Amino acid sequence: MQVDVLLGLQWGDEGKGKIVDVLASRYQIVARFQGGPNAGHTLVINGKKFVLHTIPSGIFRENLINLIGNGVVLDPITLEREIRQLAEADVHVQDRLLVSRKAHLILPTHRYLDAASESAKGSSKIGSTLKGIGPTYMDKTGRNGLRTGDIHLAGFDQRYEALKKKHLHLISLYPEIEFDLAAEEEKWMASLDTLRQLKQVDGEYLLHDALMSGQRVLAEGAQGSLLDIDFGTYPFVTSSNTITAGVCTGLGIAPQRIGEVYGVTKAYCTRVGSGPFPTELNDAHGEFLRKAGHEFGSTTGRPRRCGWIDLPLLKYTIMLNGVTQLVLTKIDVMNAMSEIKAAVAYQYGGKIHSNVPYDLNLVEVDPQWHSFAGWESELAAANSFAELPPACRSYIQYLEEFLHVPVTMVSTGPERESLILKESSVQPA
Repeated sequence: MQVDVLLGLQWGDEGKGKIVDVLASRYQIVARFQGGPNAGHTLVINGKKFVLHTIPSGIFRENLINLIGNGVVLDPITLEREIRQLAEADVHVQDRLLVSRKAHLILPTHRYLDAASESAKGSSKIGSTLKGIGPTYMDKTGRNGLRTGDIHLAGFDQRYEALKKKHLHLISLYPEIEFDLAAEEEKWMASLDTLRQLKQVDGEYLLHDALMSGQRVLAEGAQGSLLDIDFGTYPFVTSSNTITAGVCTGLGIAPQRIGEVYGVTKAYCTRVGSGPFPTELNDAHGEFLRKAGHEFGSTTGRPRRCGWIDLPLLKYTIMLNGVTQLVLTKIDVMNAMSEIKAAVAYQYGGKIHSNVPYDLNLVEVDPQWHSFAGWESELAAANSFAELPPACRSYIQYLEEFLHVPVTMVSTGPERESLILKESSVQPA
């Protein structure tokens, strides 16, 4: 068997959680392969909203294993809070959730260091979520981080204190900020009890054995491809590999095991925090998209920047990920718009370019537009592609032809049921 992958093609917030939840019934295992609580996957189940920051989005499906992979950085406080909220909704996490022993731990001082570093940047802030993600990955690559499996080993407390001491030295180099370390440390230590009660596994062996026995695995990405540490809009990126290649290192999967790659994109663009955004709309259209799409960060609560869909960037991330199927979300947000636009090329350096420039931060690009007539009608009643308004179908067809990838799913609302499936191959079991 192969591992299918579902990930975002923009700057995150594409609606991946809902799609994972819908597809999960076709799989025996859903595995998060990177990122940490800087991600927020929003799902609406039976009219109730859930936001998952660490736990995979297949957790609502019975008889399905959810794995937090080794590429994830884990904050025990956040994990404990999620488990408690799910328990209140009668979701039995203990029976469905596994944690890789090799997943690195986010310490309170990681968050303290993150906040101090970001504060010191002043106007040059990168828009960190202040969850300690960057400092944790720095310790991982610096080879002195703490991993989940370490909490069961002798000498854990001493190693914790040594790493804390290192962080406090680094923090002393920055201007002082408010951070109640004692209170956060007390919560963190208490939350380890919850983490110790979860089943820890060698994720790479578990997945290998599952595949060899014919089980199906879905790898769930966090953030978006344009936030990838190597190929995103650097330095305004996250600290992990958010693209398909990250599945291999974040779960211990060999490259030839990768099967279908579901790429999720909004029908428009959003971004939280700083960084380049060629199609951003600082006008009434952008404000309409923000309000109609409820575009506020699920992790930070910050208002998202909004703009038209950017096809050169989508072509770029489709290429990087080897996308085989496109998933189009939030198309219903544009129901009332009389005209819709898409960037199809960039003008810079006196020429028209279809490729993304090396550094979008330094190159001022002028997007070249293609305009579409809006459908100016509701999509809620549509249960198939044929039932979508003609103008909506034309928009989708243009995307398919431009991007050379089929659109196989279209989300027309936040609920599980508000999803049109085009291909029989993606029908949930």
